[in-house]
Amino acid sequence: MAEPFKHFINTALVGDAALHLQRADARFDAARFVEAVAPRLEALELKARAQWVADALEAVLPADFHAAAEVIERALASVRLGEQPSGAPSEPDGLTGWMLWPVGEFVARRGLAHPERALTVLHAITQRFTAEFAIRPFLERHPALVFGTLARWVHDPSEHVRRLVSEGTRPRLPWGRQLRALRDDPSPSLPLLAVLQDDPSAYVRRSVANHLNDIAKDHPELVVDWVARYLPGARRERTAVLRHASRTLVKQGHRRLLALWGVGETFEGAVGFTLDRDAIRLGESVTLRLSLTSAASGVQRLAVDYVVHHVKANGTTSPKVFKGWVLEVGPGDTMVRTRRHTMKPITTRHYYAGRHRIELQVNGHVRAAAIVHLEI
Repeated sequence: MAEPFKHFINTALVGDAALHLQRADARFDAARFVEAVAPRLEALELKARAQWVADALEAVLPADFHAAAEVIERALASVRLGEQPSGAPSEPDGLTGWMLWPVGEFVARRGLAHPERALTVLHAITQRFTAEFAIRPFLERHPALVFGTLARWVHDPSEHVRRLVSEGTRPRLPWGRQLRALRDDPSPSLPLLAVLQDDPSAYVRRSVANHLNDIAKDHPELVVDWVARYLPGARRERTAVLRHASRTLVKQGHRRLLALWGVGETFEGAVGFTLDRDAIRLGESVTLRLSLTSAASGVQRLAVDYVVHHVKANGTTSPKVFKGWVLEVGPGDTMVRTRRHTMKPITTRHYYAGRHRIELQVNGHVRAAAIVHLEI
């Protein structure tokens, strides 16, 4: 079984961090810092642990933010060129990895009144872990300053800094606070993404794709227009960015976007769709079987997904689209595919007993449906 995420920030990590901070500033009270953290840490989950350690940093680091920033920078590990920041424990020469989440939180709290100095610290932190969470309060409080800084950072030599430009401004960043202003109007980020979508680093380009996919959830037509503008003549790397950015709209069956990817035409032919059983218990699987028999005179390109209408507590249903297949069916051909779908508890979904409708979606059109009864 995988180790719980919360253990990424633990007492050993805090103890190592205390020594690095004391090395950077002999006045840093390492014992006081560890004693402040230890009593409650084990009972907390990951994000709460980061907040709790940041509380202790506020109590022990210098009250003057500029002095505290200097201590943090001196305590950082060397940058490992060519490596992606990870959650690894701190290196022997300084802070890196998960300990920099609470350090970034400290900067986000105490540095808001000193944004220029705080941004230089975040520039350093993100090269050793990430500052995607810590930069978000600055975007809210000092948007002009931050976007002006990010416009320079898109050309930074470090791919980790360039990634921060995209990841830090994502309106729906997982684990991060949502940026309501950018959800309502993502236009300040668009010039940055236009540069970074062709970044030489796949690490950066993947962030751009996720950022555009975030935007698609609130402004689908903007992303469709983006794909229409940047897909023609695109090289393989940019095409991959745009395809990944399109995933939510493709699964939703957005007709204009599907047409841009060459899968927007209505399927000509017969569709068969069955389930191997009509009732399952929670934790069990049902196997979907589809068949497509073409009646067209030419090859048809198809995006085939399926939609599960999950029963909610009040008896209504909520649809969830699951990615299926991208297929090419020749004239008169029959193509058969199967997929096993499991209904088991996960952290983001609670299942309820009842009739779950499963629809087959071909190029954005619902072409068949079946019912499975879920028993709890």
